[in-house]
Amino acid sequence: MSRLDQLITELCPNGVQVHVLNEIFEQFSGMTGVSNKWAEEGNCEFIDYMNAYKNLTIDVSVIYKATVKKQNQSILQKGDVLFTSASETPDECAIASEIVDEIKPGVFLDDHLFGLRLKDCYRTLFATGYLKYAFNASTFRAKIQQAVRGVTRFYISKNDFMKLELAVPPLPVQEEIVRILDSFAELEAELEAELEARKRQYEYYRDKLLALDKPTGCKRIERLIEELCINGVPMYPLRELSHYSKSRISCKDIDVSTYVGVENLLQNKRGKVDATSFPSVGNVIKYEDGDVLIGNIRPYLRKIWLADSCGGTNGDVLVIQIEDRQLLSPKFLYYVLSSENFFLFDIQHSKGAKMPRGSKEAVMTYTIPVPPMSVQEEIVHILDRFDSLSNNISEGLPAEIEARRKQYEYYRDKLLTFKELEA
Repeated sequence: MSRLDQLITELCPNGVQVHVLNEIFEQFSGMTGVSNKWAEEGNCEFIDYMNAYKNLTIDVSVIYKATVKKQNQSILQKGDVLFTSASETPDECAIASEIVDEIKPGVFLDDHLFGLRLKDCYRTLFATGYLKYAFNASTFRAKIQQAVRGVTRFYISKNDFMKLELAVPPLPVQEEIVRILDSFAELEAELEAELEARKRQYEYYRDKLLALDKPTGCKRIERLIEELCINGVPMYPLRELSHYSKSRISCKDIDVSTYVGVENLLQNKRGKVDATSFPSVGNVIKYEDGDVLIGNIRPYLRKIWLADSCGGTNGDVLVIQIEDRQLLSPKFLYYVLSSENFFLFDIQHSKGAKMPRGSKEAVMTYTIPVPPMSVQEEIVHILDRFDSLSNNISEGLPAEIEARRKQYEYYRDKLLTFKELEA
């Protein structure tokens, strides 16, 4: 018998207690009257949406500035659990992340998140770190659908969410579950750190290889440039090489396999689709094979996809179409616009308060190198090999991470499925 089985047999042989959320938690909202999020200056600091969306545990070192009209806002504390409040897909609503570390005083919450805080009389009910697993387990995630509302964009009904029930096993059982799942998470984090280092190496060489006015570090590319670009590599603003798609396509002519929304773009990878985000009526922006699709609203500015089909997208995505593919390779342009230089340029020119958008006009002024096609093809060939090593899910570290993640999810759901104590 495992340690966990032994604890359950000793402490809750007949099942575990179940509590309604509004019985044990206070709910609080994100900041209001907010502008200039992510600016260098502001009158407040906050934890942003992606910090909660991406992490089981809030990274308290990643804090951004914003400006609010009133300072009378909810202040985050250690032990708070933060949730995403809305998404283009119902499955991404109420993704949970727990603050398990001490957080600096006076930090607010993103206006696209909401939080739960234990009532004072229940503060000893949970082990540190348990809630980040309990709220993301399949057993609880299935209940969340009862509180999801929407048609094309989905959000959480806060009142209905607070009516959901959560199983609360004895503290020693929680602590053993946290110990087991933390060990899975630690191993996955180590693998992801190694993969991230590899990706950073890839990005370094990609950006170096694309800086064609400087030594690229690749002798073959430099030799080709010497032979073919006697006067140097010509530079062009994007508007002289491409344009935004002006075409529209009826929703009747596309399906879930050919619709890509801004949240379905994957950074430096293929686009993916989701049936729940597909608009059923009207017209959407048309994209074609070889177009470059870029997210145009924070926090999706860095998401980019090179289309390999024809379909439709929404207004939060820029569809860039090359005018002369004999002059500029779509894959070469994709790599140029995947670079750190373009991302920083796009961020610098983004506009807006709550959800800043990239500037369509500014993007078209971005200057890119256009070497001869043979040089573009050689650069693409090199970067494709790097990309395969870093991102291909069927080989190396990404495959191992995926296997570990599935193993973790299996054990998380198994460990967090309890027999409920009968009333």
